Amino acid sequence: MRRLRVPGAIVLGAIVLRLLAGVGFVNYDTLYGLAWGGQLSRGSDPAYGVPIAPTPHPLVELVGVVLAPLGPHGVLQATVWLAFLALAACGWVVYALGARWFGRAAGALAALLLVSRVPVVSYGVRAYVDIPYLLLVLSAVLVESKRPRAGWPVLALLALAGLLRPEAWAFSGLYWLYLIAWPAWRVRRKRAAESACEGACEGAGKAGDEAESGHSGREVAWLTLLAASAPLLWVLSDLAIVGDPVWSLTNTRHTAEVLGRVTGITNVPEYIPRRIGEILGVPVLVGAALGGALTLLWLPTRARAGAIVGIAAVAVFAAMASAGLPIDTRYAFLAAAILCVFCGAGVFGWTALAPGDPRRRWWMAGGAVVLVGLVAYIPSQYRTIHKELDKLAAQQRIEDDLVALVKDNSITLECGPVGVPNHAPIPLLSLYLKTSPSNVISAQAKPIAQGTYIDPASTEVERDYVLDPKDPHLSVSVPPGFTESAANKSWLVFKRC
Repeated sequence: MRRLRVPGAIVLGAIVLRLLAGVGFVNYDTLYGLAWGGQLSRGSDPAYGVPIAPTPHPLVELVGVVLAPLGPHGVLQATVWLAFLALAACGWVVYALGARWFGRAAGALAALLLVSRVPVVSYGVRAYVDIPYLLLVLSAVLVESKRPRAGWPVLALLALAGLLRPEAWAFSGLYWLYLIAWPAWRVRRKRAAESACEGACEGAGKAGDEAESGHSGREVAWLTLLAASAPLLWVLSDLAIVGDPVWSLTNTRHTAEVLGRVTGITNVPEYIPRRIGEILGVPVLVGAALGGALTLLWLPTRARAGAIVGIAAVAVFAAMASAGLPIDTRYAFLAAAILCVFCGAGVFGWTALAPGDPRRRWWMAGGAVVLVGLVAYIPSQYRTIHKELDKLAAQQRIEDDLVALVKDNSITLECGPVGVPNHAPIPLLSLYLKTSPSNVISAQAKPIAQGTYIDPASTEVERDYVLDPKDPHLSVSVPPGFTESAANKSWLVFKRC
């Protein structure tokens, strides 16, 4: 029962989050990964080259292959529940980190803050890969916190994360340096220092080498392979599917340019703090600043790991932006999660001080001020998250109406390709029609001469069901010669055979 306590709490948390959200569906990027996984399960190559396709994520495609026997509806339902489980598990891991570093009260507040942030909830209910990525990286931090220099378990978690987001490659490399290169450097320094000794120091030096390195040649090779496995598998995947080992990188850069995303080192100083602020809000940032300052001053041993992870998260985020990848809000989730832990410490970190310590009173006073600010911010946070969930519920209803037309055979490939008004419906229709995304064509890219064309039934659908309202788009209309064949509240279907 003790072993089932944590998994049971995570499952219960996922159910509660699902009920509170009232909405849950799969976003464009993840849909593409599942559709590509469906292609692989049917023995065909994923269609990476379609316009405005997202970055391929090998682990999502593997999930698509595994879930394919469930059918399109089963694939989506399983993915949504996996997303809520990942969101709940993120809350538990943040609690565990906060409790380990600064006490249970700090951990509980940190978890509550994370799972109530509007962007985190929004991306979680839409099954973005960034939530399971965050879970894997935070789990690696937790394993290392429980058992310093844990080695392969940390690298294994980071390797899985590296099949979802390339930032994990950098974390794997840094951790490998910490495990292998840093001890080896210390050994070389010790040898140099002991070279002044004569035979009396030789035996001690050899014993010191063994104690410092701690890894045999076979272990070093295994850890090195594990650290390099994610980028290696990603490169091999791109090479096997499109013949270009760096396809994912170049395509992501190209898509970011086409969609006008913010990238580049010159935008890092302005946009990274802005993205973190968008996630957390002012009260949490103030609490994190207080918690960071007090824990580094009065609890430096406890705060060191969190500070290192937070700094590494921001540094890697900046490095990826410098490489031409977009500075999106979701890429700052790791830094935001660590700041939630420090905010929890800002309010309740004083519990880690010894009873009777005079510093507790000052810390309690500052924490009380932060707690008042967090409570005062709840109504605004509630209104914002309620508005966001209402908007997502509208998008889900539009998608459900689209799927209903596929299920009643109003949308088929019998007459030719399927045309859509923009890129947003492509992966969903590809998944349900069990076809390549190249057979679902956006009118933004090119018109179709025959087949099935789907048009929004209202201006609301045309406005709400797009990738991003800020993305550039062209005005499109029903192709000439097509006649209406079906309709529902959200969509009109036209055919020309």
